[in-house]
Amino acid sequence: MSQITNKDAVPAEEEQAQPKVHPISLYLKIWGLLFVLSTMSYMVDFFEVQGILRWTLILLFMSLKAGLIITIFMHVRWERMALKLVLFLPPLAIVVFISLMAIEGDYTFVNRLLSFISV
Repeated sequence: MSQITNKDAVPAEEEQAQPKVHPISLYLKIWGLLFVLSTMSYMVDFFEVQGILRWTLILLFMSLKAGLIITIFMHVRWERMALKLVLFLPPLAIVVFISLMAIEGDYTFVNRLLSFISV
């Protein structure tokens, strides 16, 4: 039988790490900012903004709200960099690949149009 010595004992502080307590004011500020962003998103429809500006504004407000929710309410802001990279690099790579496919698709479409016109 082995005996536990003082060197092997784990201090009580390290045994149970206390979670970080964030001030409630931070969450209330973010909640207010989310409300403002949602209102601005609604105003895009209310003022009947049309065309590319409409979709740009809607996607911008959507991305800002999603970013705030992920960073603050899902506590990603306080996570290690490795976890952040695991969460955000794959979607970024997907966006890059989709963009490259869209560029290649446009190139193919233009070349087909030019070949059909010149025939």
